[in-house]
Amino acid sequence: MTPEQVLDYPFAAPPAPGELAEVAPGVHWLRMPLPFALDHINLWLLEDGEGFVIVDCGVGMDATRVLWERIFAGRIGTRPVRRILATHCHPDHAGNAGWLAGRFGATLLMSQAEYLTAHAWRDGAAGYTDASLLAFYRLHGLDDERIEALRERGNRYRVLVPELPGTYRRIVDGEVLAIGGRAWRVVTGYGHAPEHVSLYCESLGVFVSGDMLLPRISSHVGVTAVAPDDDPVGLFLGSLARFADLLPAGTLVLPSHGLPFRGAQERIAQLQDHHALRLAEIEEACGEPRSAAELLAVTFRRRLDTHQVFLALGEVIAHLNHLTARGRVSRTAGEGGVMRFARA
Repeated sequence: MTPEQVLDYPFAAPPAPGELAEVAPGVHWLRMPLPFALDHINLWLLEDGEGFVIVDCGVGMDATRVLWERIFAGRIGTRPVRRILATHCHPDHAGNAGWLAGRFGATLLMSQAEYLTAHAWRDGAAGYTDASLLAFYRLHGLDDERIEALRERGNRYRVLVPELPGTYRRIVDGEVLAIGGRAWRVVTGYGHAPEHVSLYCESLGVFVSGDMLLPRISSHVGVTAVAPDDDPVGLFLGSLARFADLLPAGTLVLPSHGLPFRGAQERIAQLQDHHALRLAEIEEACGEPRSAAELLAVTFRRRLDTHQVFLALGEVIAHLNHLTARGRVSRTAGEGGVMRFARA
């Protein structure tokens, strides 16, 4: 069954650009545009006494800042924003963190891995370089034409995250944040990002899931050049199992993409099935040695632009790493040094 058939969407449409919609007492929804195929991100304002806590920031570009200014002039007014929480380091979540923190003199809250990864990625440090990414994708069989397209794209992270605060307040799994007189539990998840933070308010029955639990699409789960043997699929599936134990029926899930929904348990089961199917599909295709690039067409049966190739190849490698870790495929360096995988 599709998500539309099993999930309950209590809000039929998102708020208009620059507007807010209250989805639970003191919890407000706003939406910002994105400059790629996934064309929007949901952001959240949590009432906090006389002020607000901002959850996620949008990409750092003029179009989002114009919408933020509209929110400031209308709903926020002179009320203070003392805390900004970024669920993780990806540009649509952290892009305006520096601008917002500077505008309000607010403290940025992030997990340590996400904060440090954001700085490394933006600065091309600690292995987060274009050269290492291209070498990694070449190792996995990506052709010269698409390698060159990625090279020309350069460090898009720096473009979409023009500045980051030089200090932050670290938050950790299980920590309870007091926001608006309510307890919001920090819940970390893995596989999509190094140390992604979601927020759960039991008294409201609300789970701000970020990118870890989306209603219609599966979260990106990919391997990066800096951790080439990582198993993000295993980490992601383990996180889903933890969410299933945590979230009771009826929880209102506030995702970063798509509409708020109820039916977390059903959606978790769908995502588990999705990854099981993808793993089986890739394993079946490895009847003879194949590179990750050759397997792109097995899992993504459509034309991919440069940004999508960057994401899709990381996902294929992630599933191959998961199969390798469980002894279901083996990997060897084949012709030209390209890594190839074969069913064990």
